[in-house]
Amino acid sequence: MKISGWARLAFTVLLVAFLAGCGRGPDEVKKVVSEPKTYVGSEQCKMCHLEHYDSWRGTLHSRTIQDVTQNLDAMAATMNPEAIRADLRKMEKDLKVPVDDIYIPEVEDLKYTIGVQWKQGYIVEKEGTLYVAPIEYDIWENSWLAYREDDWDKRSWIKDCSGCHTTGVDVEKGTFVEGRVGCEACHGPGSHHVVLPKTAIFDKRTTIVNPATLPAGLRTQVCGSCHSTGVSTMVKDVAWPVGYRSGRALGPYFDSPYPANMDAKIAFANGLAQGHHQEYNAWKLSTHAKEGVTCTSCHFVHQLGVAPTQFQTMGSGSEQCLRCHRVINTNQAHSIHSFANCVGCHMPRIVESAESGNTHSHAFVTLLPKETLQNPRVPNSCQTCHKHKDADLATLQQVFDGLAKKTLLGVHRTR
Repeated sequence: MKISGWARLAFTVLLVAFLAGCGRGPDEVKKVVSEPKTYVGSEQCKMCHLEHYDSWRGTLHSRTIQDVTQNLDAMAATMNPEAIRADLRKMEKDLKVPVDDIYIPEVEDLKYTIGVQWKQGYIVEKEGTLYVAPIEYDIWENSWLAYREDDWDKRSWIKDCSGCHTTGVDVEKGTFVEGRVGCEACHGPGSHHVVLPKTAIFDKRTTIVNPATLPAGLRTQVCGSCHSTGVSTMVKDVAWPVGYRSGRALGPYFDSPYPANMDAKIAFANGLAQGHHQEYNAWKLSTHAKEGVTCTSCHFVHQLGVAPTQFQTMGSGSEQCLRCHRVINTNQAHSIHSFANCVGCHMPRIVESAESGNTHSHAFVTLLPKETLQNPRVPNSCQTCHKHKDADLATLQQVFDGLAKKTLLGVHRTR
């Protein structure tokens, strides 16, 4: 199709106007980079990194919370008080508050949803402070559950949760820049990066953090800043690392203890973490940590295209383990578990959530039946298998010990 001279001229004028509007003059660039870095939001990143932005939008990080006031479809279930109380009555004996006294918010009271894969919680505002409502919806089981029904309005969501569900939180003001784990949560504030022109390629690179290029320790601490349990060292009574930014050491901002030093409520007697958000705490005890196997050795944060696995691992289940480990012996438990289900034994499920959301131990240690015999609160690898779910613990341990002794004796006799 032939384009007329007038059309060509009009296009040129529009292009110049567009570039002039999007561009920034030298004085503005100089002013921005002379000031402290600030958060600008992920929408700024997609202008140049559209493919990566699009892949990130497919992850759970991009939906940690969703604004109900802007999108009612963010709700996974209908807020029906009658149906909710009916479900709560099924668990009445375990509740700390009578069912009829539990606060159930109206839809117009909701500010944000929390989560979208296994369970969904709801954030409400009370006297200017955000709180997590005392009910949550189990997406997998299609049922309503109580959540901290006795003290829900005593725990500020900003202080307890916001730092790992949003980006750019100001604790004093109770505000945040972006309601999700955005690009800058892992790459750092981007105000300097976005203002510099593409031609300043080397200066532009130094203004942003690429966790993939960080040393192993710092790279893992980016993940550990949220996937762990601890307290802020900068602001009292805050449960996340206020002031921490990607690329820095986590220690000065966050007291994230080894599970062995944790309170008994959040750690098993054998020192392994027992709660949610403790993958980093448990990993620090593992051989993986000592050998430099980090979070991103197994998990990717975002990649181009559709995620191949639910948990964003590079391989599915034991395939992930076999990328590095070869099964070269058939002694002890390996003599009967020829199907090589590494995850089932070495990463047992330690915390119940929704069925597929149960948390696996990241200490990578097989928990034997004797661990449970010594402390009933400690789960074991054998009983997480359906076949042995109701088996006698002493018998299971006896069988394991017999196999270990028999196979080890066989090894000695062949030498």
